[in-house]
Amino acid sequence: MPFDPSDPVLAPEALLANRDAFIVLDARPAEAFGAGRAAGAHRLPIEAWEQAAKTDEGRLTNLDHWARAIGALGVDGSRPVAVLDDGRITEAARAWFILQHFGVSAAVLDGGWPVLEPLLRAAGKVETGPSTEGAALRFSPRPGSGRVTLVEREPLRTEFASGAAPQIFDTRTAAEHAGIDLRKNKRGGRLPGAANLPHADLLGAENRMLSADLLREKLAAAGIRPGERVVTHCDGGGRASLAALAALRAGHAEVGTYYLSFSDWAADESCPIER
Repeated sequence: MPFDPSDPVLAPEALLANRDAFIVLDARPAEAFGAGRAAGAHRLPIEAWEQAAKTDEGRLTNLDHWARAIGALGVDGSRPVAVLDDGRITEAARAWFILQHFGVSAAVLDGGWPVLEPLLRAAGKVETGPSTEGAALRFSPRPGSGRVTLVEREPLRTEFASGAAPQIFDTRTAAEHAGIDLRKNKRGGRLPGAANLPHADLLGAENRMLSADLLREKLAAAGIRPGERVVTHCDGGGRASLAALAALRAGHAEVGTYYLSFSDWAADESCPIER
C-alpha cells in the first residue's frame, strides 16, 4: 500500500508496506514498549517531552534542548518519521507537532498500536524485551518550518486586542468550553469567539481519523470556515495537535497551534475569556 507524503496521518498498512522508509517512534509507556513493539522502533519519552515544553529550559523556543532530545532518538531529519501511541492518538499528535515544528518530516500512525499490532504479528515483525538504542545523531532544528505554525500567548493576545484574531478551534470537551469543567485552571471558559469541536469527534472506528470529506463537514458545521487561518488549542497541547492534524487533512492551508493552550491563557489575567 503506498503512502501519501502530503497526508500527516499514516495508515498502518502503508507503514508496514514501506517500513524501511520510516524511523518509527513509539510514544507508549516503557512497560508496554518492552512487551511488544515494531521491529527497530525507538521509544519516544512523551511524558518528558510534555513536561519539558512547560518549562523555561524546554520551551519550544529553546533550540539546544530540542536538538538534543530529537537527535537522541536517532533522528537527524534525513528520513521521515512515523509516530505512534497507545491508540489515544493525542500523544502521537503531540510528538508529531513538535517534530514538524523543528523541520522533521513526520506523520501520525492512524489508530496507533492497537491497529498496528495485529498486522505486525501476522508479518512476524514484533520485538519484545529491552531495546537496543541506536547512537544519537546530530539534529539541527529549523523552527517554524513545519506546515503547522507554533502560536504563543502574547502575539495571540495582541491579535485579539487589534481585532485581527484568527478563528479559534477549541477541541476541548463541551464542558471545558462552557467553563463548567475548569480542570486545574483558576479560570474557566473559552477564548473569545472560539468554535468548539471536541477531539473525540474527529476520530471514527478504531480511533482512526475521519476522512477529509467528513472532517470538512464537521469543521464547517462547528463554524470553522475554510480558506481562513485557524488556530487550534485544548488545555495542554495534545488534543490541539490532533485538531491541527484534522485541519490539515480537511484542507486548511493556514493552521497554527497554540501549544501551551488554555491552561497558559487562563493563567494570565490580562487574557480575555468568554463564558
